[in-house]
Amino acid sequence: MKIMEAQMQESQYVETKSPEANMPEINSQTGTITKIQPSSQSQEQLLKYGEQVSSFLAELPEYLGSFFNQYKQPLITLGLIVAGIVTVKVVLAILDALNDIPLVAPTFELIGIGYSVWFVYRYLLKASTRQELTQEVSTLKTQVLGNQ
Repeated sequence: MKIMEAQMQESQYVETKSPEANMPEINSQTGTITKIQPSSQSQEQLLKYGEQVSSFLAELPEYLGSFFNQYKQPLITLGLIVAGIVTVKVVLAILDALNDIPLVAPTFELIGIGYSVWFVYRYLLKASTRQELTQEVSTLKTQVLGNQ
């Protein structure tokens, strides 16, 4: 019985080389954690990886600059599309918030009805004013789209 206890105590203190050598070792008798120093090979690997990361980060602005120069027009277009979507969502959120305020929604409806009545009276009742509206629309169209 005492021989087995002595063998068990000896086996507790046998040092092995394993992949877990970098892991902390727990000493069961005292309850303390002993940190085993990493081998020099793993330190060399860490230095090698550190140099690779450092060189990549040093060249990152050059990579990003060349990427932006190569894809400038699509990136600007994508940015404008995203900005337009965000703007529409913000405007809709503001209108939804205004719609929750009492008497604001009916007031906006009355303003819309009043403007529609004025527009019909001003531009659509007489033939001469309809021609004026057509000319204004065609002038605006050529200003926006250019001569076609």
